Amino acid sequence: MRAGCVGLVMLYHATFLSVYLHPELIPRNFVFPYQVGASLLLVISAYFACVTIGRGTLLRYWWGRIARLLPPFLAAVVVIYLGIRLLPIEGWFAPTGSDLAANLFMLWNWRPSEYFYIDGSHWTVPLQLMGFSAAAMLYASRYGHGRRILLVLWVAVLVPAAQWPLRVTQPPEWYRTVVDGIGMHRWHLFVVGVAIWLWSTKRIGTPHFALMLSACMLGQALHNYAETPEGLVADWGSTVAVCVGMIVVALTARGPDWNRVIPQWARRPIQWFAGISYGVFLMHQTLGYVVSRLLQDLGVGPTLQTAAFLVNGVLLGWALTKLVERPAHRMLMTTYDRYISRRAA
Repeated sequence: MRAGCVGLVMLYHATFLSVYLHPELIPRNFVFPYQVGASLLLVISAYFACVTIGRGTLLRYWWGRIARLLPPFLAAVVVIYLGIRLLPIEGWFAPTGSDLAANLFMLWNWRPSEYFYIDGSHWTVPLQLMGFSAAAMLYASRYGHGRRILLVLWVAVLVPAAQWPLRVTQPPEWYRTVVDGIGMHRWHLFVVGVAIWLWSTKRIGTPHFALMLSACMLGQALHNYAETPEGLVADWGSTVAVCVGMIVVALTARGPDWNRVIPQWARRPIQWFAGISYGVFLMHQTLGYVVSRLLQDLGVGPTLQTAAFLVNGVLLGWALTKLVERPAHRMLMTTYDRYISRRAA
């Protein structure tokens, strides 16, 4: 599922958003116009947080998530910044040192009008960091267990839905900064991931899960309304795609092992791609646009541009995983374990 979601993210960026953001690029022969993959990745992250949070100490769990997410993100920001500076394209965003610092500190969600993305895919990173931190704090309290967690989940779904009319009617800037900064309009994605885990482990019944899933689908529908000069416009294609994806993730978690249906020859490639998927997610978008534009200037057509976009993303993601993500994670976890051992001694 993770591998498939990252693939959908890449298709969306390569075939639709590339031309939307840079109209001088040749229209693609195949277009996938739905924002679905990144949202489902947050659902899957929340599900696996529930699966792993009880393994080992709570502090080690939290530190492991930080050690996995943060080093490759910081490295990706620097590499993409250098790539844009070394391969500038006239008329395109040319980040400055201030932009680099703002991206390293993940300031875009708080003030998107002042701090611009070096790579738009990175919007999920602070939400995951906040989500894993919130999961650790909840698990350490009485509200992360038993029936109380259900109350927390319902509040996390219903409060953003209740404030939605204010969010889309030009609220005060301080309000928008807080609400968007903490990702309130995407809380339902984490909620549905936790709900799927509860349902798959039979901690809640099917009627309760169906009701909570429906509420999360409503949250996704509200999120996909955009304010335009003509009024609010809904992206129903993306909404339906994400809602269908939620059901697929739920059935995958509750159902039998997919090894029964995945051919033997496909397992290792899928596992390999899933293993580098975070690096691919971080590296593919902005530099993929640069590669597409440089190839177009050489006379390359849209199909080969799309292929080059995908291949470039996989290669850069593999390099980031091999050179940064895995070594940094091993080093940080080893350092943590040694520190804990010395304290215990």
